[in-house]
Amino acid sequence: MSGTALGQENLRPALTQLSEDEELFRASVREFAEGEVRPRVEKMEHDSKLDTNLIKQCFELGLMAIESPEEFGGAGSTIFNAVLAIEELARVDASVSVFVDVHNTLVTNAFMKWGSDELKKKYLPQMATGRVGAYALSEASSGSDAFALKTRAVENGDFYELTGQKLWITNGNEAEIFIVFATINPEAGYKGITAFIVEKGFAGFTVGKKEDKLGIRASSTTELIFDNCKVPKANVLGEVGKGYKVSIETLNEGRIGIAAQMLGIAQGAFECALNYTKEREQFGQTINNFQAVQFQLAEMAVEIEAARLMTYNAARLKDAGKSFLKEAAIAKLYTSRVAEKVSSKAIELYGGYGYVKDYPVEKFWRDSKIGAIYEGTSNMQLQTIAKLIMSGK
Repeated sequence: MSGTALGQENLRPALTQLSEDEELFRASVREFAEGEVRPRVEKMEHDSKLDTNLIKQCFELGLMAIESPEEFGGAGSTIFNAVLAIEELARVDASVSVFVDVHNTLVTNAFMKWGSDELKKKYLPQMATGRVGAYALSEASSGSDAFALKTRAVENGDFYELTGQKLWITNGNEAEIFIVFATINPEAGYKGITAFIVEKGFAGFTVGKKEDKLGIRASSTTELIFDNCKVPKANVLGEVGKGYKVSIETLNEGRIGIAAQMLGIAQGAFECALNYTKEREQFGQTINNFQAVQFQLAEMAVEIEAARLMTYNAARLKDAGKSFLKEAAIAKLYTSRVAEKVSSKAIELYGGYGYVKDYPVEKFWRDSKIGAIYEGTSNMQLQTIAKLIMSGK
């Protein structure tokens, strides 16, 4: 066999080259996003609420159990397929995208990695068929300093009683199953933090105020209130005192999901701008004939391609069982910047029309801003990247 032939046999597919199954999956999500999500975007944005029928359809299509094992009603697929779904949904609406994202990359994956057999058997089938999940870590005094949380868990017989408040909880209104982090021993610092599974109907638990946000307005972001909320000891996720590991390792994967969301926002804004410049006429011709406009579109395309490579690389590494912490942080940092930059440029290419809500691009910009904040701010991503490269990783 020639060296050339041997080399071709050993070639790996490009990061953006999809398998037949991945192509089919992406096409099905795009069809759903275009046919079912897009017609509802304006009303959901106005009402600041996800359409309940759309939530039901997300479950029916399997979008809420992409990585969940088949034995529990899931697809048993990859985070890469989850990335494709999150990206395609965000291309149309970032609120639906983050709804699916958090349920999959944070909640389901935490159950898969840390849940006991009993917890998996009990909750994963429910989360594959109709019960939404949420991830409750942040508090008023613990944002980036997540382990400064003050929610307490006190042992009482066969239960732990949780007391405290959580803020900025995505899916707060829709969720029925919550992963809640509380400390059993404040003096132990982060080693006192424990993860608990709390159901919406548990006594002492209420969902508080829904935030009125700049972007992702249809996505509910709420306060959670715990007043001696009784949680069975069997509902500890992972080990007592090891909640910090649950939170860190889950968020590492969650960053890939947010990168995919930001990538979708950038792609959606770019497509709007590209199409608009083909139609808008000035000085007797469409504005896409002007080199200045062409160069701006080219710059946007370059940024999106780089962001896609970073995001897909992080997902492929995770699926391959390789280290992906640095790559996930890089992807989230970069894609959040790209989403904001591309959507802002799209507004400029629309001119005055881009600044009003009758046209879609201002929403892409508002939705993009959260990428630099949630699931680890951009400064926290830089800190993670710096720490890893300084240690030679």
